[in-house]
Amino acid sequence: MQPPAAGNVRPPKPGGARPDLANEITASLVVFLVALPLCIGVAVASGVPAELGIISGVIGGLVVGAVRGSTLQVSGPAAGLAALVAETVLEHGLAMLGVIVLFSGILQIVLGLVRLGRMFQAISIAVVQGMLAGIGLPLMFSQAYPMADAKAPGTPIENMAGIPGLFAAILTDPQAMIATLLGVATIVLSFLWKKVPGPAKRIPAALVAVGVGILVAALPGVDVKTLQVGNLLASVRVPGAEEFAGLADAAVITSVLTFTVIASAESLFTAAAVDRMHSGPRTRYNTELIAQGAGNTVAGILGALPITAVVARSSANVQAGAKTRISRTLHGLWLLAFALLLPQVLALIPISVLAGVLVHSGWKLFAPEEFPKMWRQDRGEFTVMAVTTLVIVATALLEGVLIGLAAGILLAALRMSRTVIRQHVEDDTAKVVMAGNATFLRLPQVIEALEAAAASGRPRIRLDLTGVTHLDHACRSQVEEFTAQQRGLGTRVELLMPGPARTEAPAVPARTPQAGPAPAPSPVPGPDAEWFYLDTRPMPAEYDRGPDGYGRAHDDYASTYRS
Repeated sequence: MQPPAAGNVRPPKPGGARPDLANEITASLVVFLVALPLCIGVAVASGVPAELGIISGVIGGLVVGAVRGSTLQVSGPAAGLAALVAETVLEHGLAMLGVIVLFSGILQIVLGLVRLGRMFQAISIAVVQGMLAGIGLPLMFSQAYPMADAKAPGTPIENMAGIPGLFAAILTDPQAMIATLLGVATIVLSFLWKKVPGPAKRIPAALVAVGVGILVAALPGVDVKTLQVGNLLASVRVPGAEEFAGLADAAVITSVLTFTVIASAESLFTAAAVDRMHSGPRTRYNTELIAQGAGNTVAGILGALPITAVVARSSANVQAGAKTRISRTLHGLWLLAFALLLPQVLALIPISVLAGVLVHSGWKLFAPEEFPKMWRQDRGEFTVMAVTTLVIVATALLEGVLIGLAAGILLAALRMSRTVIRQHVEDDTAKVVMAGNATFLRLPQVIEALEAAAASGRPRIRLDLTGVTHLDHACRSQVEEFTAQQRGLGTRVELLMPGPARTEAPAVPARTPQAGPAPAPSPVPGPDAEWFYLDTRPMPAEYDRGPDGYGRAHDDYASTYRS
């Protein structure tokens, strides 16, 4: 039997072996069980009807999941955007949410088409971690109130300040105490369920908590608030002309940009994290950004919640053994079927249980262990991370991210502009030697060194900048102005600037035999070299001779090139 011709050999398909359909279906059911309580909980935390969260979950599976951007990443409504959605709905109304999400999706598609998907990876990891912490901390405090069947006061600061009063109210209301215990039990289950021995730990902790909550809420004498779910199709709100007219409002445009940046960054950073969880095909960032944009465009048309990639669902998908896009797409189908066929089951879920699920999600976003870890690794980055978190908590998400980015850029600029300045006085010369990157950020140090050299009273100043790798316009101008000023005062200034030295001799006319041999090329750069500006005026008489009989200018001139 002859071997097949080289041209007939089929290369292996990307992604390895053919998918096991049964395994993909099993993984999709696991993702569905994780996504269901999260979709509902995020909607409740966002201040919108619960069915809108399910619609976004369905879109995240059937629309985003079908596009070949990421293989195993799962998308849907995210807890990280809950506070931003709630603030947007409060300011512009629920009807405007669809328009904002719609145009955010269109903008994401445009960014993906012009191949700016990887641009979001250029954001400092300290800013990203600070952003997540700034989202998670307010989320925990805001959901502490629904855990007790109470209403949150409002802003993150107000929510934090109201916690003592909330505890006092819980202690005086038996039903509030029952609701709180359900929420606390949900949080404990979320942390400890993975340690349960046997196959039971494969069941998502959130689903176990929902089941326990439904059973407790059904007991006689228990009167906790449960989820109010309407008709899924009736909850669809297609934006009209009046809503589109709202785009003339600058605040609405700001919200569109905010949703675009935050949703894109969260999705693409999640993609990078999910890629580290498996060895399958890597994420195509521009394609994934287009997929996220397509999902948000559809969600906006239907008036649903914004969509991002979600770590909890994605990690569940990986751990369940999924290998292809089939599982993440099918989970959207299961969400749709459950909401259409069994909506009465959703009405049995206690709100405090969903709040407990979100408190756990907020804790994972906050990730307090990252702060001491960052402190040990890099205190500058720790400062950027802490500033981002604090500003988000104190103001809003967009302001915090922008200030965090500015702090990160400033830190990078300061570190890139590290200038070493050494100065000393030797005989008749005040010497200043600089190395590193001299930018305007180090201008005060440069000026201080120059002024100290001038104040030394020596008749000669040598400024050696040949070790400077980058000299920006501000520092160069300051050095040259100082040189001109000091020479005008009668001080002899030798200025060595950075740049390539010219070692070749200048061109000379051909010599005739009668004129003798041509002069040897100069072993050192001449006064016209780019980096060497020598003051050629004669020295004062008292400094004309050195101890070896040669002029001091000769000594220093020679030592310059020996070094």
